Amino acid sequence: MKYMEGMLREDALKDKVAIVTGGGSGLGKAMTQYFLELGAKVVITSRNLEKLQHTAKELEEKTGGKVFCVACDIRKWEEVEAMKDAALQEFGQIDILVNNAAGNFISPTERLTHSAFDSILDIVLKGTKNCTLSIGKYWIDQKVPGTVLNIVTTYAWTGSSFVVPSACAKAGVLAMTRSLAVEWAKYNIRFNAIAPGPFPTKGAWERLLPGDLAEKFDMRKKVPLRRVGEHQELANLAAYLVSDYSAYMNGEVVTLDGGEWLQGAGEFNMLGELPSEMWDGLEAMIKAKKGS
Repeated sequence: MKYMEGMLREDALKDKVAIVTGGGSGLGKAMTQYFLELGAKVVITSRNLEKLQHTAKELEEKTGGKVFCVACDIRKWEEVEAMKDAALQEFGQIDILVNNAAGNFISPTERLTHSAFDSILDIVLKGTKNCTLSIGKYWIDQKVPGTVLNIVTTYAWTGSSFVVPSACAKAGVLAMTRSLAVEWAKYNIRFNAIAPGPFPTKGAWERLLPGDLAEKFDMRKKVPLRRVGEHQELANLAAYLVSDYSAYMNGEVVTLDGGEWLQGAGEFNMLGELPSEMWDGLEAMIKAKKGS
């Protein structure tokens, strides 16, 4: 199927250097692989250096590209600064920042401790702020262009029960995306975001929905297209948004969810569950009422 294939020409990111936070697994890994296939050099970061090194070896063998691993806790400013300096020492430039690292768990909010709430805010909002400020200031000081891609969620604008820390943090990232798209455009720095729907990843989804919960809460049933997303689909969109092909796109948030959030938003969308014979009965009732 076409959506399982790469979208852009092979040299679309040639001579670019990208930093992908949370690049050792999941969607971060998928984006990293495609960036490499398109000619970019990629810096991947997370707190787990061993996982990063395993990913780097695998992706370099697959693509022939160059991956540089930096262990970094993005919650800590000094570690982010050190990561930026290491990337510059290794590759001499930074062109792209993908703020992908995140944390989340499902819980009634009243069960959360204040520190559990803070842990999500610190990774998602504070971590994104740290990376954006550190690398953005470098671009501004050096008078070089840059591109930032933030990974948010559809509930960043609607909110969502049971993931309140994540909803608060992602809403902040969304506001940051739109605000800096305007403020830093004069420095030739672009900001865009992707709001993905269900893109199952082994680690994250097993933590969110452990045991048989993933089977009980089948995400495909929430999506009008009746399937979940493939990682290549998100990687295609991400590559476009960080490439020069999207040079006039700034401050945009692209939803990639098969229509999931719209299905939940429409007041009468639940009527899609009605069987055809019930619609026949309703139609007969309406016609009878008109004739009376």
